[in-house]
Amino acid sequence: MKNYILFAFCLFLSLSVNAQVFSNKEVGKANQELIDSLKVTDYPYALPIWGDKATKAGYHLPYSAGISVNYLWQESDILIDNLSVGFNNGPMYNLDNIIRFNKAQVSSNTLTVRPDIWLFPFLNVYGILGKTSASTEVGMGVWLQNPATGTETEVTSFESKVDFEATSFGIGMTPTIGVAGGFLALDMNCAWTDVPQLNKPTFTFVFGPRLGKNFKLNKPDRTIAVWAGGFRVHFKSDTNGSVNLSEVLPEGDLDEKIQNGITAVNDTQQQVDAWWNGLTPIEQNSPVNQAKYNTANQILDRAGEFLAAADTAVNNISNSTVQYSMDKNPKDMWNFIVGSQYQFNKHWMFRAEAGFLSSRTQFLASLQYRFGL
Repeated sequence: MKNYILFAFCLFLSLSVNAQVFSNKEVGKANQELIDSLKVTDYPYALPIWGDKATKAGYHLPYSAGISVNYLWQESDILIDNLSVGFNNGPMYNLDNIIRFNKAQVSSNTLTVRPDIWLFPFLNVYGILGKTSASTEVGMGVWLQNPATGTETEVTSFESKVDFEATSFGIGMTPTIGVAGGFLALDMNCAWTDVPQLNKPTFTFVFGPRLGKNFKLNKPDRTIAVWAGGFRVHFKSDTNGSVNLSEVLPEGDLDEKIQNGITAVNDTQQQVDAWWNGLTPIEQNSPVNQAKYNTANQILDRAGEFLAAADTAVNNISNSTVQYSMDKNPKDMWNFIVGSQYQFNKHWMFRAEAGFLSSRTQFLASLQYRFGL
């Protein structure tokens, strides 16, 4: 069989798209002329609400509306639990204690468009529309318990890489505050990612606190900002879907691996039965030995049924489907981020950000245009 587990659709697609501008509190003698100008100038736009009061308090506000194009590359390890798999809408086989994953990694390239407005001087709200190209690489093994030897053995292993496309939409907000020329931004957004192979869109929540400072350059309205912070991802853990077997199974020696697995199950069953039959009646009445024997039989029965069903499906692969359900979670909820934004003028900004120091790495680049409303 060719990578029948379909863990490949255990995707992790999160969108890091936070506010790229902020309300800056002007302070210091060098900025006294600008501070005085802000206090006496009427604010010309309807948004943000209380924009006039904020400027008179010495805050230098960005234009109230904007649109940005963002590119995000991300690679992340995920954890898979409660895996069940079935074929051709037949029985679902729970593979806990049978399948172990030694690798489950998602890579994605996402392009998003993000319109936003400053609703208040301290609150930016935005929408997300995105298109993702992604791939999932998974390695796993089939493990059997043998109370006769007191060991667990990997009897066969599989690897898979599946490429897929997805679309995303979401909403977000970024509360910010400017303090002494610096800023604190608490970005958060919710996104729904629609993958054709899944029964329903995957829900993702992202939280990204950032603390930074803005530096003025030698031309009016030209600045550069730097920041550091964190990036936390949570997504709905349960995943259910169905897909044609031929869409995700690579060519190779999978048939041989399945047959090796079936042979190993039969050999292990013989060893377990021989061990049990070799016990004395007193030893067979031991709760410990009974638990070992029953557990081994349950695992061997499920493994044998699953491998037999997989073998049948692979023999008619062009007409077979596979159904799956699982729980998935990021291996690490948090990673560290650093970033910078270059503001050419109050209309145009470019931003770059990198995330690292965990099992997730990412890079984001963004171009933004702003205007007044």
